[in-house]
Amino acid sequence: MKESHILESRGDKWFNWTNVLLISLFLVVILYPLIFVVSASISSPDAVISGKVWLWPVHPTLEGYAAVFKHKLIWSSFRNSVIYTVAGTCFSVVLTIAAAYPLSRRDLFGKNWIMLLFVFTTMFSGGLIPSYLLVKDLGMLNTAWAMIIPSAMSVFNIIITRTYFKTTLPDEMLEAAQIDGCNDFRYVFSIVLQLSGPIIAVVALYSAVGYWNQYFNGLLYLDNQKLYPLQLVLREILVQNEVDASMLDMKEIAAQEGLRSLLKYSLIVVSSLPLLLVYPFVQKYFIKGVMIGSLKG
Repeated sequence: MKESHILESRGDKWFNWTNVLLISLFLVVILYPLIFVVSASISSPDAVISGKVWLWPVHPTLEGYAAVFKHKLIWSSFRNSVIYTVAGTCFSVVLTIAAAYPLSRRDLFGKNWIMLLFVFTTMFSGGLIPSYLLVKDLGMLNTAWAMIIPSAMSVFNIIITRTYFKTTLPDEMLEAAQIDGCNDFRYVFSIVLQLSGPIIAVVALYSAVGYWNQYFNGLLYLDNQKLYPLQLVLREILVQNEVDASMLDMKEIAAQEGLRSLLKYSLIVVSSLPLLLVYPFVQKYFIKGVMIGSLKG
């Protein structure tokens, strides 16, 4: 059998070629900074500071990574960030589902007022000092809980999860389960969670990115260096490399400036690589979550 092809008009061909050109341009704009950062992180400090690195590494060296991993707190902070990210993500997913599912039910009394209170917190907050005093009064200063609990609840995640439940789980399914004698808790664990894999993956990804990248909570609530997250230690490595120029001669100043520039790119790679390795496995759920968030209801 001969395959049939739809003949394209000249306008369609121009449209397709324009799309290919624009997408290729966007790809270059997105990929170039990533390639440049990786190349600069393994180039020599002199090449980086003199601007010789454009695309590929110049005089490759691992001096920047050696300086990063030589820090005494780098491995403990990496472990802390993994703990905060895993524990915080699990806690956040549980809280999000516990809040979003009841709000998706039509028979919840006062759900519109409850949702209004959630949305209100996105526009108005108590501020930095009340937040610090609250964490202090709860006894969470210099504990791992200070890195987990204050960031556990996201109203945005609640909204997209609530929208997913409303658009994916029909009321007839709940009625059929209730006729069979299924209570609400069993319905959630046996049916709702089984059908909510995509939205759970989306919320987990959003939460994991937030926990992995956070450093301000650590800067605010932690004094014990053994509890520092990776981002805070990487910040200290970069800050500690800034010294008083009056104490150095010109050669030392140039070497210090070159190492600082090299450290900047090495730190970007070290802090971004774990999430870049995880993202391809949850990309399809991430895209679906963006589409869910665009629905109104």
